[in-house]
Amino acid sequence: MSDDNRPAPKQQAGKDRPFRPGAGIAPGVVVVVILALSVLLGACGSPTATAPTTTVVSSANTPSPATNPTTTNQPTTPPVPLSPTARPTATAGPTYTPYPTPTQGPPPSPTLNFNVTERPGYKLVWSDEFDGAAGSPPNPATWGHEIGDGTANGNRGWGNNELEYYTDSTENAALDGKGNLVISARKADPAANLNCYYGPCQYTSARLISANKVQLTYGRIEARLKVPRGSGLWPAFWALGSNINQVGWPQSGEIDIMEYVGRQPNRVFGTIHGPGYSGANGFGKTYDLPGAVADDYHVFAIEWEQDQIVWYIDNKVYHRASPPSVSPHKWVFNQPFFLLLNVAVGGDLGGPVGTDAAFPQTLTVDYVRQYQKGS
Repeated sequence: MSDDNRPAPKQQAGKDRPFRPGAGIAPGVVVVVILALSVLLGACGSPTATAPTTTVVSSANTPSPATNPTTTNQPTTPPVPLSPTARPTATAGPTYTPYPTPTQGPPPSPTLNFNVTERPGYKLVWSDEFDGAAGSPPNPATWGHEIGDGTANGNRGWGNNELEYYTDSTENAALDGKGNLVISARKADPAANLNCYYGPCQYTSARLISANKVQLTYGRIEARLKVPRGSGLWPAFWALGSNINQVGWPQSGEIDIMEYVGRQPNRVFGTIHGPGYSGANGFGKTYDLPGAVADDYHVFAIEWEQDQIVWYIDNKVYHRASPPSVSPHKWVFNQPFFLLLNVAVGGDLGGPVGTDAAFPQTLTVDYVRQYQKGS
């Protein structure tokens, strides 16, 4: 999935009279204060390297914006860029409505009312287990919604000629009461009078986004998912650089942890996008399972370090990326990212909706977790 720039929010001028530094202070006092500050600043050391983090960001506003493969099936060829027909163009992606400037909060405490088998050397630091009553919405402290067909953001069809209209309705994204989040793509109700760029909207779905709520830096990020079935369905579990408002896409970077299209039922995609390697030129690789991806749950993950990202499906490595992979272009994956979960319908990669796609179709998410190295 690919997204373009959203402009940074404008600052409003204050109504109060501006404070003038030094007004009414004797010159001798000013000199003493300046000398004291100089001593204090000189005592400060150089900043240390950024450690792996999980940040929960508080905001006053909620933005609206799986049968394991056998080892013999693991690809052995080196990663190559996806073919031009497999990806949208570099200009494809929504322009976001600006979010408020995030206020950084403390790291979240991991949920402890479940059993987690941790990988050696990794510690669980954050998760959403999607526990809650059936029909309730996903946790608003973690997830916001993007709304519409992208037209309001300047990218109709979300830049990829998609057919769905994203809503914040529990008809499209809700907990099932069994510890899962269910994102449902449905045929649109004509009575809803939803208009898309191509006429009356044909489908509704949901696109969840953790921007300004939870942002992640490094570690193992994984989700246990069961994808929908049928031609034209295009679910994704992905991440965007949290600085997208400031630098735009693809300069912000994008990590497609998992993409799947129903017209290629055995295949999943893992890709990165950045400046000079975006859209059709994204650095990615596919993995073919022995059976249909939609037949069962699978665990999709990346292990992300400052200078490397490794993709896994059911704990089998199938793709790696590092700065030399994208040279001479810039590696932009050493900063915080936020997460997205969505189900698109149709579009440049999704392809035409087929008769094998009986709606509603669902992406079922058992959990999303982040682990970091160390005890």
